[in-house]
Amino acid sequence: MTLTLEDRARGALVGAAVGDALGGPVEGWTPDQIVERHGGRVHGIVGPWYEDWRTARPIAPYHKGDGHVTDDTLMTHALVRVYEAVRDHLDAYAIAEHLVPDLMSTPRWIPELEAEALPLQRIFLAEKWIVTRLHYAHADPREAGNGNIVNCGAAMYMAPVGIANAGNPAGAYAEALDIAGAHQSSYGREAAGVFAAAVAAACVPGATAASVVDTALSLAKDGTREAIAAVREAAAGHRDFESALTPLRAAVTPYDSVGPDYRNPSLGARRPSRLHAIEELPVALGMLLVADGRYETAVLGAVNYGRDCDSIATMAGAIAGALGGEAVVPAAWAKQVAEASRLDLHAPADALAAVAREIFALDRSRRRSHESVFTALAGPR
Repeated sequence: MTLTLEDRARGALVGAAVGDALGGPVEGWTPDQIVERHGGRVHGIVGPWYEDWRTARPIAPYHKGDGHVTDDTLMTHALVRVYEAVRDHLDAYAIAEHLVPDLMSTPRWIPELEAEALPLQRIFLAEKWIVTRLHYAHADPREAGNGNIVNCGAAMYMAPVGIANAGNPAGAYAEALDIAGAHQSSYGREAAGVFAAAVAAACVPGATAASVVDTALSLAKDGTREAIAAVREAAAGHRDFESALTPLRAAVTPYDSVGPDYRNPSLGARRPSRLHAIEELPVALGMLLVADGRYETAVLGAVNYGRDCDSIATMAGAIAGALGGEAVVPAAWAKQVAEASRLDLHAPADALAAVAREIFALDRSRRRSHESVFTALAGPR
């Protein structure tokens, strides 16, 4: 069966949200700690790490678990709303003009707070930077990301850029780099571009996990490229996530600035560098290879990896979902996440697919206009 754009959009965005919700309750812990806490590997939606999550440190005051999505999904859906408003390709100025007001002025249901609140009250400090720099400091949107910590914050919500540029990885890469300039710099911004490209590559008919990673490598630069290459090599000998957990961590370690203790980052953590990469994207691509593109294996591998596993599972889920369409995302998981988070997981995907069709029509018209002008300029030779 040939998958439509709508199938792939739903697969990517529903798949990302489900991965996010599965990874949230075990974020920040190690694979061994996850096994000890849950009596084995996590194989589905689980409850919060601490029963007293409202006060337990370092979790409080967030209810991570029971199918609640995190800021990864909240930001993803916010970016979709920007596409709905602009109905064309986005740039850093669109983030200033549309995303910032959305975050700071429109109350929404925040699953982890179990309350209606401004998204600005939930997002992490690295995302609040966008509001500080663009709304209060009036920074040039194209440069506002400079000075922020370098993490996966910009990359985690870039799946919509891949759908808006479905089948055009280079276009997705360039657009995401522009958007992410308002949020991040260095390898955090680079990861945003490569992740968007991976989602766009996954939409190509006949695409595989291997072809997606090959495309990512063809576009990635500096430490990000080296980290993905190292993880690809490490993933080659594994077909189950259990055996791959330690090798993938070992492969990405030389490029990860955070260090061995995720909750106590190293002195050089999250600083700009051409030598480093965020950990999340290479590991997500590694799990995708281990799973040969299968959604459940890729996402569960990401979840049980620990560390920043909600974002790893978000990325793995988006790419695997785009490869296989919504049908590969377990319906029971999607239903539980939608109900627990009080979110319509399908509406953003359907809205984005509609905008992507409009963008393609505009691109085609612009291309034909350019062809006409260039033909007149070039003339016969």
